[in-house]
Amino acid sequence: MLYPRESETREIKDLSGIWRFKKDDSKGLEERWFSEPLKNTLPMFVPASYNDLTQDVSLRDHVGIVWYETNAFIPEHWRDSRFFIRVGSASHHCIVYINGAEVVRHQGGFLPFEAELTDKVHPGTSIRITMAVDNTLNWTTLPPGEVRINSASEKVQEYHHDFYNYAGIHRPVKLYTVPKVYFLDMDVVSDVQNDLGSVQYRMKVQGDFQKIALRLFDENGVKAAEAESAEGCLTVPSPKLWQPGDAHLYTLEATLLDLADRKDIYRLPIGIRNIRIKDQNFLINNKPFYFKGFGKHEDSVLRGKGLDEATLVKDFNLLKWMGANSIRTSHYPYSEEFMNLADQEGFVIVDEVPAVGFNFWKPNAVVFSEEKISSETRKHHEQTLKELYQRDKNHPSVVMWCVGNEAATAEPGALPYFTPIIQTMRRLDPQRPVTLVMNVDPDEDTVGHLVDLICLNTYESWYLNSGQLETIEPNLEKNLQKWFDRYHRPVFVTEFGADAIAGFHQSPPVMFTEEYQVAMAEHYQRVFDKLDFVIGEHVWAFADFATKQALTRVNGNRKGVFTRERQPKLLAWELRKRWCSALCGKKGVQSFSWQNPTHFLE
Repeated sequence: MLYPRESETREIKDLSGIWRFKKDDSKGLEERWFSEPLKNTLPMFVPASYNDLTQDVSLRDHVGIVWYETNAFIPEHWRDSRFFIRVGSASHHCIVYINGAEVVRHQGGFLPFEAELTDKVHPGTSIRITMAVDNTLNWTTLPPGEVRINSASEKVQEYHHDFYNYAGIHRPVKLYTVPKVYFLDMDVVSDVQNDLGSVQYRMKVQGDFQKIALRLFDENGVKAAEAESAEGCLTVPSPKLWQPGDAHLYTLEATLLDLADRKDIYRLPIGIRNIRIKDQNFLINNKPFYFKGFGKHEDSVLRGKGLDEATLVKDFNLLKWMGANSIRTSHYPYSEEFMNLADQEGFVIVDEVPAVGFNFWKPNAVVFSEEKISSETRKHHEQTLKELYQRDKNHPSVVMWCVGNEAATAEPGALPYFTPIIQTMRRLDPQRPVTLVMNVDPDEDTVGHLVDLICLNTYESWYLNSGQLETIEPNLEKNLQKWFDRYHRPVFVTEFGADAIAGFHQSPPVMFTEEYQVAMAEHYQRVFDKLDFVIGEHVWAFADFATKQALTRVNGNRKGVFTRERQPKLLAWELRKRWCSALCGKKGVQSFSWQNPTHFLE
């Protein structure tokens, strides 16, 4: 699925703004609310989560369907084009109606979907767009969950992941046009060997055509290669590589001519780089790379999980300021706007699907069964992997796929579940490594042999041995060494951290203070620096974020290095000193800087 981009032959109409909105108490579909304009509505901004935008607590915690509606004109001059409606994401089930007729439905809250409208509406008229969005989680969704009825006869959504189940239309809804014959998709795979870059490509065209022309331009507009075929390989002598922190992007300009001499033009940004794992190292462009960064969430005040491009820009600037070089899209695919900016700014991405909450955290409680995480869950999981791959396959920033987070991989059912999942991902993309984030005892794990590197979440002195900082180094070193000795794969610590309430201070450090968060990280980092097979450190988390209400969550998860308002805690400054240093404690790992960020230390 190509991201909508304007060109000489393509137009986009962004429908972001205030829509009409209505909560549904389980009557709307039966009463066919979509068949006529919604009545008794509220104003609601799109894209945004609806949960925090009103004073109605019943809406904030609503479980089930809500309705969105707006009107849009289809311009007269679109008569000579094909046109589509595209939804960036809607959590977690969505049905789209145009003038009361269903045009598409989709399950999955974090990936785009679309429908062609060419034969359904007439250019030169206004259309009514109605969307039914259902936030219900069940055992076939990603993430999974279940609904119970409380003592007040209200629905309560239960789930086993630690972030709030924000709901609504979270990414832009757009109308866009293409010519009658057009580029449907593009596959691009780059490599570099001996100072020669290669770009293998395959163009997928909808309709009959007579000619395709491809031209590859560097960032200065200089032509680097060209071809006239739908499939082949472009070679680029002495290419300017896409590097972490130095992201050179080429533009692949594709032009086709149909049988009636009508054109389609699409320009795809691409990066030339290679990825491989050799021995204990993760290599980007044949050089060892050490992951420094965060897991984070798409989470902001008011908008919740809705795309907020101002917050997006701020987050990337904070990441640069920190000297971070990588992000894991925990625990779901982030927006396409995020991915485009990562390409542009040179951040390395671990791209993760929303397979989180596959763990009950209780002895003898089985999650992999036909009643819970089942073959039906796996079908949706595989479909989500396919959709994620189709969306993100051409992003140079994406260096590996992550098929899940903190699953109960000690259970016997984990191996038959994840074996076809990982096989599916490898069939889709033989080039990139595949991983699964672990958190069980390595002696009990059943799936580590399936992945290319071990990703591990560990919370010594927080959830384990709470408050006992002195246990971190001996226990962590022993645990990491056991993982490596068992699977002989590089180890990437994808989560470690402590809750810290901004402004809480105490010395000697105690839990929930900023000083404890710093001390915990320092103990962890001393172990990382001792072990050559550790290839990365991602602190949990980038910023504080919303969660469901619980005794262990004081207005959300406070493990952020920044507050939810993006203000730094003490740990931000300490990480900055470490990550902006030349080697970050790792021998043989190439230095990294964001155009000398250490000037901020002055």
